[in-house]
Amino acid sequence: MNKSTLLLVLVGMAVILAACTAGPNQLRNIPDEDGDVAGFWSGIWHGLISPITFILSLFSKAIYVFEVHNNGGWYTFGFLVGASMTFGGSGGGAACRSKRRG
Repeated sequence: MNKSTLLLVLVGMAVILAACTAGPNQLRNIPDEDGDVAGFWSGIWHGLISPITFILSLFSKAIYVFEVHNNGGWYTFGFLVGASMTFGGSGGGAACRSKRRG
C-alpha cells in the first residue's frame, strides 16, 4: 500500500468517525431533538472516539467531546470505559512491566 492510498484511507476513516461525534452542549437529562437520551453504549462509543472528537472540537463549535443529552452516571461510566480503551488504561502499564521482568 503506497503512502497516498494510506493517507486517503486514514482521512476517510476520520471523516466517518467525525460523523458520530456528540451533539451540541445543552442541558443534561433532557432528550435531544429526536427524543433520545445517550446511555451506556453511547458513552462507550463517545469515549472511544474522544481523541478525534477533541481535535475536531477545536475547529468547530458544533462538535463537543461529551454528549450532555445523557442519562447521567451510566453514560459517564461508559465514556470513561471507552476512553480507557482508547488510551490503554491500566492494563497496558501492567503488560509493559511484566515484559521487562521476564
